[in-house]
Amino acid sequence: MSTETRHLHISGLQVEVVRKDIKNLHLGVYPPAGRVRVAAPLAVSDDAVRLAVIGRLGWIRRQQAKFQAQPRQSAREMLQGESHYYLGQRYRLVLAETGGRQTVSLQGGARLVLHVHRGVDAAARWRVLERWYRVQLHEVLAPIVERWAAAIGVTVPQWRIRWMKTKWGSCNPRAPRLWFNVALVKVPPECIEYVVVRTSSLD
Repeated sequence: MSTETRHLHISGLQVEVVRKDIKNLHLGVYPPAGRVRVAAPLAVSDDAVRLAVIGRLGWIRRQQAKFQAQPRQSAREMLQGESHYYLGQRYRLVLAETGGRQTVSLQGGARLVLHVHRGVDAAARWRVLERWYRVQLHEVLAPIVERWAAAIGVTVPQWRIRWMKTKWGSCNPRAPRLWFNVALVKVPPECIEYVVVRTSSLD
């Protein structure tokens, strides 16, 4: 599918405009920072996009305010009893010493056990958890991406996982390749599926 992406400044907002071979214009506001994105038919002009955004400016501001009001998880120190999230559920961190492979396990439905070597610092503990997060998210995403690619009749796209500051997912149409935020592993599965569906090349 041919796409064209650019950014417009409209009434104080930076709006990502993606033009593609679709029939209708779609406007969305996305967490975590309230990013505004418009998917528009190829023939729709910038002026038409501006009018659409201005016409829904009140709604956009309300959505952004909701995202800003949501509590943010504080910086993690990787200490015993700390809260961490996985697939929408909160877990208490348990530190367990191991002389073998450093890894993570879930126990009792409420404990996230970090098996690490004696004396490792917070940064090393975080790397173990992050590695586990990446593996888990890959396993969750793979069948979702494949299922939706089949549903819309396209070849399963290449996709990767990385940390992103303001987006849950993005698309590089030139590659083409999808990128998903590692932080997705912390939200419920239905939210992950929504992000896959809404990521540029799959919506």
